[in-house]
Amino acid sequence: MFASLAYRDFRYLWSGSLCSSFAMNIQLVARGYLIYEMTKSATHLAWVTLAFMLPQVILSLLGGVLADRLPKKMLMSGAQSLNCAAAATMAYIVFTEQVTFWHFIALGVFNGTLLALSMPSRQSMIPEVVGQAQIMNAVALNSASMNLARIVGPAFSGGLIALFHVEGQVPYVGVGIVYVIIALLYLGAAVTVQFVGATGLNSRRSDAGVLEDMREGIAFIRNSRVMMGLVVTGTFPMMFGMPMQNLMPAFSRAVLHGGPDQLGLLMTSLGVGAIVGTLGLAQAGEIERKGRVLFAGCAAWGSGILLFTLANTFALALPLVAFAGIFSSAVTALNRTLLQLEAPPALRGRVMSVDQMTNGLMPLGILPIGYLSDVIGVQHALQVSAFALLALTALSCWKLPEVRAIRHRRGPHEVRDGAPDAA
Repeated sequence: MFASLAYRDFRYLWSGSLCSSFAMNIQLVARGYLIYEMTKSATHLAWVTLAFMLPQVILSLLGGVLADRLPKKMLMSGAQSLNCAAAATMAYIVFTEQVTFWHFIALGVFNGTLLALSMPSRQSMIPEVVGQAQIMNAVALNSASMNLARIVGPAFSGGLIALFHVEGQVPYVGVGIVYVIIALLYLGAAVTVQFVGATGLNSRRSDAGVLEDMREGIAFIRNSRVMMGLVVTGTFPMMFGMPMQNLMPAFSRAVLHGGPDQLGLLMTSLGVGAIVGTLGLAQAGEIERKGRVLFAGCAAWGSGILLFTLANTFALALPLVAFAGIFSSAVTALNRTLLQLEAPPALRGRVMSVDQMTNGLMPLGILPIGYLSDVIGVQHALQVSAFALLALTALSCWKLPEVRAIRHRRGPHEVRDGAPDAA
């Protein structure tokens, strides 16, 4: 299960990912709770998510080019240092009670830009430090670090805000303290990356321009039915599976009548399920029928969301949100693993930038679901989201036989229904 942690560079890479994941998940609860207390609108939560995700659509391809051109270690460390400075600034604004909705929009754009430019480097560096044979294990453990943060971070953040919260008042003090902690975590991520021995610099053509590099990466994906299929199966679950997480503050408050501590526990339960899913994938090793498992996981994810929306008590909601979390993390990690295995090293940064870009398309689902939440209620809106995920899973399974046929890996090539990959 933990085989990849035997590699020194991966241990430091994993530790840095853990710090930044804690920062992002702690911020998710603090930001969501403060915005909802200030605006009482699920649509405003969706707009802040859009501000964070939109740069990933626009700039992720550039981040992939940078990952294939420049030392990945430098890109990662620089991004985390800037995130640290931004979080410290936000802490000051919150403490002085000058914070507005537009501050969260601006911070979302800034954080999203840095993530778009640095995340392809972090993802594509994993095979360089663990080798081809351990990619699935390393990707699963890297996802597990994110999900571990989802377990502890939200409960810590929600509990801290509740500790300093006075009913009827906006929780400036608690949220301000959380942003100080976020700044320290980003600082830890920046320092940890410095201990990685590998620089993550690949050899490439020196005469190619940035736009040519982008076109090369897009052409590689467009010309492969398997790669295109994996991009599709990585996109629609993010669009219609993730609204549950982003609208959790509204669901907790409006349906379950919970406070910040209940919200933190819901997010923690989601994280518990997610880490079970990723560690299960790491333990599973070489799953034989990866394509079919991918579609089955998407279907289970949608079913879990649907069951969660039917919960009318806090005690019932906790295990159901954990069930959805198991399959959300397993599907994401498995899809990312298959993209890594299909991509040649010289193009891996650009391929993973497309994966990052699909994450940025999440607001295409979150924004209309957030709007529906204000119109018909968050419970019914999330049911619409669950049915959309189930319908698109069935359609993709039918229309993408190349992805459904992906089986186990034998050496450098993937085997699909017994035939070697033509690529």
